[in-house]
Amino acid sequence: MTAHAPHPTRDRKPAAPVILAVETSCDETAAAVVSGDGTVEASVLASQHDVHGKFGGVVPELAARRHIETVEAVVAEAIRKAGIARTDINAVAVTTGPGLAGALLVGVSFGKALAYALHIPLIGVNHLEGHVASAWIEQPDFPMPCIVLVVSGGHTHLYLAGADGSYHLLGHTLDDAAGEAFDKAAKMLGLSYPGGPAIDKLARSGDAHAVKFPRPYLKKGNLDFSFSGLKTSLLYHLRDLDRAGTARPVPDLAAGFQEAIVEVLVEKAFDAVRRHGVKALAVVGGVSANTRLRALLAERAAAAGLRLALPPMAYCTDNAAMIGAAGRRAFLEGRFAPWDLEAEADLAFPAAGAPRAARVRTRAAMRGR
Repeated sequence: MTAHAPHPTRDRKPAAPVILAVETSCDETAAAVVSGDGTVEASVLASQHDVHGKFGGVVPELAARRHIETVEAVVAEAIRKAGIARTDINAVAVTTGPGLAGALLVGVSFGKALAYALHIPLIGVNHLEGHVASAWIEQPDFPMPCIVLVVSGGHTHLYLAGADGSYHLLGHTLDDAAGEAFDKAAKMLGLSYPGGPAIDKLARSGDAHAVKFPRPYLKKGNLDFSFSGLKTSLLYHLRDLDRAGTARPVPDLAAGFQEAIVEVLVEKAFDAVRRHGVKALAVVGGVSANTRLRALLAERAAAAGLRLALPPMAYCTDNAAMIGAAGRRAFLEGRFAPWDLEAEADLAFPAAGAPRAARVRTRAAMRGR
């Protein structure tokens, strides 16, 4: 692809850039506008629950098709709501991975085309980095170093965020992520998709202690997670009930299953806090919207005198505001993407030394523009 001629935005690097962000990593088509001071001027999201609900999970090809149908309108709506013109945008930030390959490709292609047409820089954002950045959207003074728990449908990761902006992976899921476990459990219980909100709602009327579920990996002495065994425990319990002709106490099962996941998440997160001697904890991602998790985290943080960051509900699940927040930081650090940027379904989030490594890659990329 032919490189752009030098552009004033790239040369001057305005101190207050306006970032347009696009997120299409899974089944949400989202766009947002983030101003130079980090304010989210507009955040628009088009859900695909009507497409995937009948299947009890996301169908990748259908997700990609819906992104194609909606991404242009979603971006236009975000720009309209922000009250700006396209010429006011200083950079386009787009999720490059991890996620569904076809879904990511739609967003990356759209973002590249828009940035190229407007003669402005392109910024590639790791989806996990976006979730991490969501902790600072409404708490810009949230301290570092801190522990960050990213917990969503596809990810359950613990990071130590250093004062220098680096991220060190402390632990991760060895099989099912917490959100994935919620989805599978909801399907077994005959609940709607997505499973997390359905279980959260039903659990409020159940007894979390009526059915005892295991707390997987809680006493392993490490910071990794494993939820596949918990899912199997529910499966066997339901099988035994059905064989005995006993009615399923669905609210109690939902409450007990939820309590097991929440307890493991909270204990592992606070174990990481103790091990690393930090005074702040951020919990982000779709599962951070779970009301029981938020309540237990707030209770434990208050008792420990710990600073806690929980994004507003709108920024917990996949959204473009978090991609814009991460993109704004990348812009200010001079981290831009080359025009041959590709979607990477298995893109890893940097475990250590991210800022330095990113700057080195950026300089090489910019030379090729």
